[in-house]
Amino acid sequence: MKISRQPLKIAIVGPESTGKSTIAEQLARQLDTVCVPEYAREYCRHLNREYTLQDEMNMFYGQLALERSLVPLAQNDVLVCDTMFLTIKIWCDHLFGHTPDEVLDALRASHYDLYLLMDIDLPWVDDPLRDFPGLREHFMGVWHSELQAIDANYQVISGLGEDRFNNAWEAVRKSL
Repeated sequence: MKISRQPLKIAIVGPESTGKSTIAEQLARQLDTVCVPEYAREYCRHLNREYTLQDEMNMFYGQLALERSLVPLAQNDVLVCDTMFLTIKIWCDHLFGHTPDEVLDALRASHYDLYLLMDIDLPWVDDPLRDFPGLREHFMGVWHSELQAIDANYQVISGLGEDRFNNAWEAVRKSL
């Protein structure tokens, strides 16, 4: 009987416009594994109205389902996640003043081996799916607080261009 083992899970997180998707894809290529994309990006692409709490819950369930569906495809016992649903908690708290219990329960039950928190040292790149260019410092503080609250193993990743990837790779390499 083969014992199924969960892969090491690396979550790339942080405020808007900090290079999360780029780093996640680069790390997945470097590790020769799959990258779980950000479900919310596709969900919001054609959403031509303000987000609702139901939208946030749809994105929460969508991100969970997408990640679960890609776990079996993880190679080399590693799964790279371009964000994870802690983002939903941060957005719910910011936009609606609270987070539904389903999200909080899932946070308590989930485990990621390493979080790479992308620093806000990159210039803002405008994108129709980005909402708060003036709140990056605020959200960086929120990310620190939220990661500390769940006792996450995390590293802040700074640097421009290739330096950013090299810093992310070094943090991952030390965790492997």
